[in-house]
Amino acid sequence: MRPLSEIYRGDEYPQVLVGLSEPDDAAVYQLDAARAIISTTDFFPPVVNDPYDFGAIAAANALSDVYAMGGRPLMAINLVAYPDDLDKGILSEILRGGAEKVKEAGAVIAGGHSITDAEPKYGLSVTGEVETGHIIRKSGAQVGDVLILSKRLGTGVVTTALKRDIADPQHVAAAVESMSRLNRVASELAQRHRVRAMTDITGFGLVGHGLEMAKLSGVNFRLNMDAIALLPGTVAYARNGVFPGGMERNREYYSEWLSIDGELAEYERGLLFDPQTSGGLLMAVAADRAGELLADLHAQGEDAFILGGVFAGPGNIDVIGSD
Repeated sequence: MRPLSEIYRGDEYPQVLVGLSEPDDAAVYQLDAARAIISTTDFFPPVVNDPYDFGAIAAANALSDVYAMGGRPLMAINLVAYPDDLDKGILSEILRGGAEKVKEAGAVIAGGHSITDAEPKYGLSVTGEVETGHIIRKSGAQVGDVLILSKRLGTGVVTTALKRDIADPQHVAAAVESMSRLNRVASELAQRHRVRAMTDITGFGLVGHGLEMAKLSGVNFRLNMDAIALLPGTVAYARNGVFPGGMERNREYYSEWLSIDGELAEYERGLLFDPQTSGGLLMAVAADRAGELLADLHAQGEDAFILGGVFAGPGNIDVIGSD
């Protein structure tokens, strides 16, 4: 089988600014000297019990890749898989949650496609726009930059506790609020403060997505475990081994590029690889802009925090544990 890189050579499609050479959060297609189109898609099975919340979370998650590129969503297409024997009222609520979240983003759902499947799945194909001179990629982090994350971690742990019927409703509510919150404000502030590199933290966890940024930027990321903010309940569940299966897959794959300085408890190591749903934006910003960016994020209601910095290196993640 011929790889896509042989079928679609980057030099033959210069208008594809992002997507054919280096991996990123979304594809970007240049329209003219000033404008480019962003294209992305994402969908998955339910992560929470309430169908409206699931629809809103899935929509926010799909929209996030546009925000991660520094763009603005314009239009979305529903992607639906649904069992024939399941109440269609549930599907209506899923679609309503997605539609209202897309409207909140200032975009419109203009169609969709559905298939019959044994397990419900929902998501979006999203089209956005960005000024060609303001595309934020994963590859721009520089030595000396500060790393900021716009949302707390822990959604994988909390939703797994929910699936096991051991989750506190207040913990679930906090996770739902986080997952359904758009990354729009964080993206707009990233543009305002000239963030140099950015990605959203989703299924590969903090280490997996951080590594993508570090490797593409040709630098090391140094993270302080004590600085990582977590959703309510996350530590208690993690201490009891409540992790999704994806955590171990991430750990097996990405541990090769991870080093630990100091002591980390086993559950802390797991949290580094916890798959997130609709997570926050990880930003690399110049040190002299970091304080103002963080203050503006907090002023806009974001749970943002500084979790580390950028250092010279071959593209690894270094984590500072307890002394």
